[in-house]
Order: sequence, then structure tokens, then C-alpha cells
Amino acid sequence: MPKNPEIKKVLVIGSGPIVIGQAAEFDSAGTQACRSLKEEGIEVVLLNSNPATIMTDKDIADRVYIEPLTTEVVEQLIKKEKPDSVLPTLGGQAGLNLAMELEEAGILKANNVRLIGTTALTIKKAEDREMFKETMEKIGEPVAPSEIVEDVNTGLAVAKEIGYPVVLRPAYTLGGSGGGIACNEEQCAEILENGLRLSRVGQVLVERCIAGWKEIEYEVMRDGAGNVITVCNMENIDPVGVHTGDSIVVAPSQTLGDKEYQMLRTSALKIITELGITGGCNVQYALHPESFEYCVIEVNPRVSRSSALASKATGYPIAKVAAKIALGYTLDEIKNAVTKKTYASFEPMLDYCVVKMPRLPFDKFISAKRTLTTQMKATGEVMRICDNFEGALMKAIRSLEQHVDCLLSYDFSALSKEEILEKLEDVTTYLKDDLGKGIEF
Repeated sequence: MPKNPEIKKVLVIGSGPIVIGQAAEFDSAGTQACRSLKEEGIEVVLLNSNPATIMTDKDIADRVYIEPLTTEVVEQLIKKEKPDSVLPTLGGQAGLNLAMELEEAGILKANNVRLIGTTALTIKKAEDREMFKETMEKIGEPVAPSEIVEDVNTGLAVAKEIGYPVVLRPAYTLGGSGGGIACNEEQCAEILENGLRLSRVGQVLVERCIAGWKEIEYEVMRDGAGNVITVCNMENIDPVGVHTGDSIVVAPSQTLGDKEYQMLRTSALKIITELGITGGCNVQYALHPESFEYCVIEVNPRVSRSSALASKATGYPIAKVAAKIALGYTLDEIKNAVTKKTYASFEPMLDYCVVKMPRLPFDKFISAKRTLTTQMKATGEVMRICDNFEGALMKAIRSLEQHVDCLLSYDFSALSKEEILEKLEDVTTYLKDDLGKGIEF
């Protein structure tokens, strides 16, 4: 399928300021996409409120607007530049949320502008917790027992019915913002209040807690003709209950048998087909460690943090390919920009091991809670490659620049849990005292 001739001028929505819970992966994706569009002779207009990014360089897009990411600004920009299309899937959650607001306000329709890369219905099916649940049930994919709530009292009643602990997931948020695991009514009320405030649509999903299960991710690509491939699968060392951005992630998975791998791969391809996503998509699973029972945690219908990892790990330029698909090309028409020989329809094969390790900022944020939950706390990450897992893990540890050379640098094996916690408490107290003396960290 050749390029859509109707697409001549595209407005690309960036991700806005870099905050905790969001690294620079969307800057990388947006830069790739803008270059990919320009290769095809498309006029590119970029909107991003963060000037400290690569994608806002004057060479990346034809015109760059550093303005707030609001519907009012976009409406004025559409009237001024008159683009025929908007590409929202490379600006992370901020881009998706803004696209939905534009669609709901009727701004796109009024100005005869289309969404490319995905449709409003697709975004809604993946992001709206109720619709997502209904879609999964329709195709027979298991999800954890859950219910959507829009106020605190209803949430508390639902949590009591499901039984504590419960996981709380606000709709349309990034990095698990506002979410968490509640073990009692008091925690539940606190998280619900915050989650409802942060959710764009005032919705929180209250679901059965499956913390402790394996967390597996699949990065999947689909084009407009329905061709689907998996770029790679990833396994989190930390179980479900710890946000994937705070977890050590390994690609390819190290503990899955072929039956489990193929079962989840088939499921991921079925899900992306049903949702009708065109471009990149990330599917997260919880897999029971001692059986073949699994359930779908969530689907990101956009380029995500995991997309950046999968792209670097495999040499498959996901954002670049996603931009080409948005223009109407199919996977078998797009050449891989890295290999320059194979086409995007070829699934990458990994004969090496990739480890991603988060950079947790507790040396800077002394008083922050150090418990890892469903809300992301990492401010960055490193990725290392080796021909074996142990080598890649050690390389990652050294790359964090936290004065630790390997896991054996300090031997605490003789200490009990209580003694280790005591030492950690001593360190925290020492840092706080030094901070009070004006020492900067």
C-alpha cells in the first residue's frame, strides 16, 4: 500500500517537560518520527513546550512552536498552519491525552484535520479502563477482576468487595501517576483521592492485586493492512507490583519456556489486531510463576518507555517505522534503516542479552519513600548488552555511577533482615544530617 497522497502537512505533538516517571524516550521517538516524515517530503510542524530537547532543534522539523500543550494553543496552531493531519502517538501520554481532548471538543472535525498513527476510538479502547476490560473479555483475554469508580466512597465499597490488597490505576496517566497498591481502607481512600484528581476523565480502576506474578512485556507492530510482528519480548526481574520503569528489565525473557512465550506472543498479536492499532504498541502481562495462568495488565497504544528499550536492544527503529505506517505504508514496504537490507516485516532475533537498570534518585531525594510500588520513582535508566545475562547485569551496575562495581562489592549475606534495615536507617540519618550542614548531593 503506497503512501497516502492526502497527507501533505503533519502536526507532531511532543511530550512536554521531562518529569519524574518520564525519561527522554519520547524526545528520541519524536526526533526519529520528524526525520522519517521529512524523508517522505511531508511538511512537519512540531509543537512541544520543552525547549531543552533534541526534537525542538530547528533542523528536525520545518516549523517549531514552543508553546503550552493545551487545546486552545493547538486550535490556534491548526488555524494558522492548516495541517491536514495530527500525529499524537509519539508524545507519550501527554500527546494522547491532548489528542483525545481535541477530538472530544470537536476541534479536529471543525478544521477538517485527521488523527494519523491511531484513531480516537483505538486510544479510548486502550486507555478507558471500562472499554479496555470489555474489549479483552470480547476476545477471550483474561484480565484481573476489577471495576471502574468515579468517587472515593464507591471505590472503597468495590475494594471491600474484591478484597484487600487491591491495585488502583487511574485512567489516562503516565508512569502510574496517582496509582498504587492499597492494603487497607485508609490507604485506599488516600490513593483514590489522589488518583481521581490526576485522571483526565476522573476514573480509577480498582482491581484484584496480582502482585508477585511475573511481569512480561511484548513490543508489537501493526500496519494498516493488518500485518503484525513482535519486535521483542522483555521480562521484568521485579514481580508485578513494581512499576516496569523501576524494575530491572531483561530482553529476551530468561525464564519463559517456548509454550509460555508462544502463548503470550499469540495473545499480544490478537490484542493489537482487535484494537486496530497502527504503529507500535506495548502489551504488559502478569504470568503466574507456577502455572500457565496469565492476565493482561494494560496496553499502551503509543510509543512508550519499553519501545525505546526494545528499539535500542534489537536495532529495530520502532518510532521511525511507526511514522511510516502512519503515512499509509505497510511493513513489507518499509526498509529497516539500521540494517538497510531487511524490511520492517522481519522479526528481529536476539542472540545476546540486554539488561535495563533504573537510576533511582534516592541520593538526591533524601526524604522520599523508598518503597517501590506501581507509581514510578526512577529518573532515568541505563542499558547494557553482553552475550550473557550476568555480564550485562554487571555492566549495568557499573554504568549507574553509584560507586558500586558489582553485586559482590559489599557482602551483606551474613546479616539478618533487621540488621540490613538498621544499616539503611543509619545511612538515611547520616545523609539527612549532612544535608543539614549544607552538603549538596
